Amino acid sequence: MYRFLLTPRWWGINLFVVLAIPFCVFMGTWQLGRFEDRVQTHDAAEKQPAPGTRAAKPIDDLLPVDTVTSGRPATATGRYTDQFLVPGRELDDKRGFYVLNLLRTESGKALPVVRGWLPGEPGRTTVPAAPAGEVTVTGDLQASENAGTPGVDSAGGLPDGQLSMISAASLVNLVPYDVYDAWVTVQDTGATSALRPVPAAVPQGTGLDLKAFQNLGYTGEWFVFAGFVLFMWFRLVRREAEAARDLELGLVPDTETAAAPDMGSDLDTDKGTDTRPATPDPSAPSDPDDPATPDDPDVRVGTVRAVHE
Repeated sequence: MYRFLLTPRWWGINLFVVLAIPFCVFMGTWQLGRFEDRVQTHDAAEKQPAPGTRAAKPIDDLLPVDTVTSGRPATATGRYTDQFLVPGRELDDKRGFYVLNLLRTESGKALPVVRGWLPGEPGRTTVPAAPAGEVTVTGDLQASENAGTPGVDSAGGLPDGQLSMISAASLVNLVPYDVYDAWVTVQDTGATSALRPVPAAVPQGTGLDLKAFQNLGYTGEWFVFAGFVLFMWFRLVRREAEAARDLELGLVPDTETAAAPDMGSDLDTDKGTDTRPATPDPSAPSDPDDPATPDDPDVRVGTVRAVHE
């Protein structure tokens, strides 16, 4: 009954099922692993001590920035050079901007330093001047921003002196020297300064955000796909087996049997005449020499009567 599984058509179906189910299981397991990694990273980030309780280290010892070094206090010594304003940043539900200065170190590279936050719009608010001379800065280390960082406006079109994204890729086109692929936010802005400190942000990918639950949802979808493929294969096999059984029992008419003969087949298609044997006329005189004409009158009458009936 199940010999149809060896036909070329079913070989293709079986091959698809054999490949599709492991693929769906693999993708579901991979998405589940991504969700578990996000949960573990979130737990590890919560167990990290507060930035103020850790000793500061030189900036070069903490690079590159990762989930472990992000938020760690970093120190650098140099001189402030160029200054940029980063608009569209909120603090305590108030809209304002960051004051960003580049600290040129002895190595020649510059470290972006957010000296603080001010309310209002850039150009309409007085910005305190950066300290002159050589200074040593201590701030919480942060990774370079990207288009997905909260507060970043990637639309562009900002006036000179303003910056939408704090990243080395953006700053390297504005200054003639190398820039660290990181930045620090100063927590001690001075008691007399109008600048407010910008708290360090949680490293991206360490929280149970929407992306983490998307991974969990994708896990369920891939496992559902695997079950659906198996269900459809079982349903097709069952339907094919039932059709084969009905055909063996004669419950389904054989479509390959010859059709009923056509009544018009007795006509001579070439001549357009009727090729069927003619019915003898009972009123015609019988030919005694014709062997097809019976001699007995009773037989002839019975033949005529049978024809009329």
